[in-house]
Amino acid sequence: MANVTVIGAQWGDEGKGKIVDWLASRADVVVRFQGGHNAGHTLVVGNETYKLSLLPSGIVRGTLSVIGNGVVLDPWAFRDEVETLAGQGVEIDPDTLQISDTCPLILPIHRDLDALREDASGQGKIGTTRRGIGPAYEDKVGRRAIRVCDLAHLGDLGPQLDRLCAHHDALRAGFGEPPVDREALERELGEIAGFVLPFARPVWRTLEAARLRGDRILFEGAQGVLLDVDHGTYPFVTSSNTVAGTAAAGTGMGPSAAGFVLGIVKAYTTRVGSGPFPTELDDATGQRLGERGREFGTVTGRKRRCGWFDAVLVRQSCAVAGVTGIALTKVDVLDGLDEIRICTGYRLGGRTLDHFPAHAADQAAVEPVYESMGGWAESTAGARSWAQLPAQAIKYVRRVEELIRCPVALVSTSPEREDTILVRDPFAN
Repeated sequence: MANVTVIGAQWGDEGKGKIVDWLASRADVVVRFQGGHNAGHTLVVGNETYKLSLLPSGIVRGTLSVIGNGVVLDPWAFRDEVETLAGQGVEIDPDTLQISDTCPLILPIHRDLDALREDASGQGKIGTTRRGIGPAYEDKVGRRAIRVCDLAHLGDLGPQLDRLCAHHDALRAGFGEPPVDREALERELGEIAGFVLPFARPVWRTLEAARLRGDRILFEGAQGVLLDVDHGTYPFVTSSNTVAGTAAAGTGMGPSAAGFVLGIVKAYTTRVGSGPFPTELDDATGQRLGERGREFGTVTGRKRRCGWFDAVLVRQSCAVAGVTGIALTKVDVLDGLDEIRICTGYRLGGRTLDHFPAHAADQAAVEPVYESMGGWAESTAGARSWAQLPAQAIKYVRRVEELIRCPVALVSTSPEREDTILVRDPFAN
C-alpha cells in the first residue's frame, strides 16, 4: 500500500497546501487527521486561488476527502468554508467529503474562552488564533465534548450539557463573564445540525475499505512538528500532536498506514505568533524574505517572522516525526542573495548544542551557530528539473540534506502546482 503522510517540519506555513494538492491528483483519498480551522492552506490552480482552513486539500480536485476523528470541527466555520468554495465552483457533497461522526465540536463557548484567556495573559500570550481549538481539545480529553454524532441526538444532550456548562460557567465566572447561555447554544446546534449531518460517517470504515482495495491514501497534517504539543516549543505550541504518528490515532487506521512520511520544509524559516526563534532576522534581509515570500498567515493574516534556515530544528523534527524525505519549498525566495546562512548548532552558556533544548528559558537564550555559503544571481522560479537550477542552488539543497540527515524528495520553485522538481516519488514505495 503506497500511502503518503504529509506534515510540516517547521512551525507551519511551509507550503503544505501546494504539495498536498500536487500529490492529491494521484491519490484516491485525502485525509485530515488533527487540528482544526486554525490551519491554513493556500492552493493556486490555474488563475484561481483557494484558501482552505478545515477542508482537506483534495476537495478542490474532487478527490474523496475525509475529516478524521482527530480533528476538532467548528460546524459554523465548516459551513462558511463549504459555501465559499461553492462560490468558486467547487462542488462539495457527501460523495466527495466525509466527516468522522466522532469529531469533537468547537462551540462558541470555546472561542469565548480562548479569547478571554489570551487577553488576560499579558506577557504570557501564546499567540493562539482565538478559534477555540485548545478549549475544544480540553473538553475532549475531559470527556465533556459535544461530538458530530450528538447532532443527531440533540434531545439526549442534557447530561452532557450539564457537565459542559458546569465546567465553563466556573471558568467564565473567573473572568467576570455571565454563565453559558444554554438555550442559545442548544438553538444554534439545532440550526447547524442539518448542514453537518449529511457528511457524517464512521470514516474508519471508509478508510478500511480503501485500504483493502489498495487505494492510495494521502494523510494531510496541519501546523508543523515544532508546534506539536509534546515535541514542539512548549508552551508556544498548538493543542494537538502534529507528528506523523497521529495519522493513525486521528483516523482510526493502524500505525502502518502512514507509509512514506513527507516533511515539508521551507528553504528558510518562518514563524507566526509568539515563541522562540533562534535564527530570526530583524533586518533588511528578514524583511526581504517576508516580502518575496509573501509571508502572511492564511488564517489570521498576521505577518510571519522570518529568518535563516535552522538545520538543527529541522533535523530534530525529522527524527521525532519519522520523516522519510522532505519537500523543500520556496527556494526561489532566496534568489539574488549574495550570502546565505544556515544554522548548524547553538551556543548556550558556553556550551555548544546540536539539539534544541526543552525548557523555554534555554530556548530563548540559545545563540545560533552559522555557516555561510554564496548565493546565486540566477532565477530558480518555475524550475522543473535539476538542469534548470543554478549550480549554487543545487549546492544549497545538497547541504541542507547533509545537515538534516534526510533526503530531498521534492523541490518547489513557485506556488504553481507544476513548478516542482521530483527527486523521489513518495507514492512509489
